[in-house]
Amino acid sequence: MKRLVAAVGLCVVLVLAGCTGVGVPPVDPTEPPTGEPTDVSTDEPRSPATAGTFEVHAINVGQADATLLRTREETMLIDSGDWRDDGETVIEYLEAHDVDRIDHLISTHAHADHIGGHEAIIDHYETEREGIGAIYDPGVPATSRTYEEYLDAVERHNVTLFEVRDGDEIPFEGTRTVVRNPPEPPGDSLNDNSVAVTIAFGNTTFLFTGDAEREMESRMLDAHGDALAADVYHAGHHGSDTSSSAAFLDAVDPEVAIVSAAYDSPYGHPHDEPLERFAERDTRAVWTATHGSIVFESNGTNISVRTQHDVTMSPLELDGAPEATADPTDPAAERTVIRSVSTAHAHQRVQPRTGVTP
Repeated sequence: MKRLVAAVGLCVVLVLAGCTGVGVPPVDPTEPPTGEPTDVSTDEPRSPATAGTFEVHAINVGQADATLLRTREETMLIDSGDWRDDGETVIEYLEAHDVDRIDHLISTHAHADHIGGHEAIIDHYETEREGIGAIYDPGVPATSRTYEEYLDAVERHNVTLFEVRDGDEIPFEGTRTVVRNPPEPPGDSLNDNSVAVTIAFGNTTFLFTGDAEREMESRMLDAHGDALAADVYHAGHHGSDTSSSAAFLDAVDPEVAIVSAAYDSPYGHPHDEPLERFAERDTRAVWTATHGSIVFESNGTNISVRTQHDVTMSPLELDGAPEATADPTDPAAERTVIRSVSTAHAHQRVQPRTGVTP
C-alpha cells in the first residue's frame, strides 16, 4: 500500500471539481478556487466476527454523500458531504451518535460534494476528540480549494493517508472490507477512479461505489463478477443514469438501494432509468431526500431498515413522496427487515494484488 504524498494534490487551483450527470448545469462558480490495508490472499477468507451489530447510516446531506458505519469496536466514515456545509451536518450527526473517533475515513474521490467536510472533520476529531485512524484515497487529485484544504488538514495533523487500489483490504474490525476500485494504474476521471468497497458482516454485505460510472462498473464486473453481490447497494453517482447499469445490478442483485441526493437536485437525481431498473429487479429504494437519514442494522443474518420518514420504498413511487423535513440527527424508526438471501455475499474468493508496500 502506497503512502499518498500530500504535496501531490497541492496543485494550482483553477476550478471547482464537482460531480456531473446527464444534462447537468454548469459548476457553481461561488466556490473559491484553490491500521494499514493489506493484500487479499487466495486463501479462504476469514469469517468476520458477528458479535454485536453492524450499522450503516446514510446521512441526509442533500446533493452529496456521507455515510457512517459502526461495528462494536470501530467506526468508518465514507465521504463527508458538500463543501457549502463545511462538515457541519456530519459533525453534528457524529456527535449525536457519540462517535468519539473515526478509525477509517474513506475519500471516494476528490469532488467537493464528497470531501466537502473533510477539513473540518479532520480538524474537529484531531483537536477535540480522539482523532482519525487512517484515510483511504484513490490518489487522483482535483484542482479545487476544497481538495487542497483537505490535504492541508491531513498534513497539519499528520494523519496517515493511504492510496488504495483494487484488491486491497481495509482492516475494519468485525468486517471484511475489500477495495474493488480504482484499478492499477488509475485513469484520469475522478468519478471512475472512485474508491469502491464491499463490506461483509457475517452473511450480510454492503456495496459502496462513490460516483463510479458505467465504464468502471464494467471493469469491476470483469474483475469480480458475482463477488460484487450485496444485500444493500449505495447507488452510484447519486442515482444518476451514468451508473447502476443493468449488467452491474444483475451482479449486485441488491435487496435495497440507497440514493443520496437532494429533493430538488439540479441534476435531476435520481434519474428515472436507474429507478426503473431497480423496480424491474424488485429492489426497494430509500432516498435521503424523502426518507431522511437512514440506518441499516445487521446482526450478521438479518438487516433492519430504519428511516426518519415513513414513505414508500417502491422506486417508481419515490417521485411522489414528500420531502423529508426531519433534522438529520432526529431518531429513525424501523420500517422493514430484510434477510440476507445468500451466504455467498460474505464468502467470495478474490485475487490478490501483488507488489503492495506500505
